[in-house]
Amino acid sequence: MASGGREASAVADGGREASAVAGEGLGTGEVAAGGRGTADLGARLPDAAGEGHGPGDGPAEGQGTADSAGKRHGTADAGAEGDDPADADVLPRLLDSVLRRIDSVLAGESARWTAVDPRCAAFVDAVTAITVAKGKLLRPRFCLLGHLAAGGDPGSADAVDAAAALELLHSFALLRDDVLDDSPLRRGAVTAHERHADDHRARGLRGEPRRYGEGVANLAADLSHVYADRLTRRLSEPARAVWDETRVEVTVGQYLDIAVAAEGVADPDLSRWIAVCKSGRYTIHRPLQLGATIAGRPDLADAFEAYGLPLGEAFQLRDDLIDAFGDSENTGKPTGLDFAQFKMSYLLSLAVRRDERIRELAAAPAGPEAAARMRALLIESGVADDVERRIAHLVEQARQAVAEAPLVSRWRDELMDLTASVAYRDR
Repeated sequence: MASGGREASAVADGGREASAVAGEGLGTGEVAAGGRGTADLGARLPDAAGEGHGPGDGPAEGQGTADSAGKRHGTADAGAEGDDPADADVLPRLLDSVLRRIDSVLAGESARWTAVDPRCAAFVDAVTAITVAKGKLLRPRFCLLGHLAAGGDPGSADAVDAAAALELLHSFALLRDDVLDDSPLRRGAVTAHERHADDHRARGLRGEPRRYGEGVANLAADLSHVYADRLTRRLSEPARAVWDETRVEVTVGQYLDIAVAAEGVADPDLSRWIAVCKSGRYTIHRPLQLGATIAGRPDLADAFEAYGLPLGEAFQLRDDLIDAFGDSENTGKPTGLDFAQFKMSYLLSLAVRRDERIRELAAAPAGPEAAARMRALLIESGVADDVERRIAHLVEQARQAVAEAPLVSRWRDELMDLTASVAYRDR
């Protein structure tokens, strides 16, 4: 299975400058109806203690042995390992190792289960299809950056395995999310539940095609989750605790997302918490923390939280703007699915609190004409511009959080540069 379908290059910068806009539009205090700042959201997330596990899969191809716990507790500086300009391609190389690791696991599993019964090929391939599709690799990237910025060994097999596990965890979340949202496309391809429902119809199988397709996709999501967890078995107990909390948070966040959407609750503070739980922690904060913990630097948890939560909030706000105003050809998935149904996203929950016309429209039956009117109101009311200013403010918060953190300078700069790519993307 070739990894050429995925790019290990950095997320393309949308070419937009991210400047701080403190005190304007949707400022820090204005967004949180309950008066909680970004960092305070952690109070609503209980940390669970991790448990030790036995040996997992072997080291990734071409990787050395794992770092021992506590190996690098000293403060990293500009002269620390990882600043060698001659090794400028270390991050792309590590991302390539992650892709090879994933390909090796999935190819081996496909061959193993196809030998049991040929039907299993399509099942395992449901995981493979979404995992090897062209994605941004944000979670593996942040995991590896957390490891390198903490002064971790670039040859760590555990860091590569953890990064690969995060991407497979993301495949689990996407497979499940597509079923929950009834999305027909993902990354430019037909979603797993739609593909298997179509296969059911074409073959004239018994039962209901929709239930069959959703059943296969949900089971494939579980399979991807199992593969992800197996890759973390060799991690230290502190690293496993971070991994376990990541899985709990993304699952609880997804539940609250569908519960709030079903109830039509317009609560910006709750929507913000869901966004931070699903995006800030799962996409940025926890991967960084996981990488740093593998490097023996659990002391960096606070700095990475202060970076990841505001950047994750910006990530989700951009996601909501893309859903409202984006182009499906750029995103590889249908835009406007949530928006056309007036799902109480973070963006819409902010908007209904700001403008009575939006609030009245959101309470009315949804549809194409109503969605078009809602887009116009978001612009006319200034909410869209205020959200852009809020994003810029959050990006500056994230940059400030790592500016003085005890990190390897080269990788600190990478984290600061990545803020614009995350917050100002078009897909």
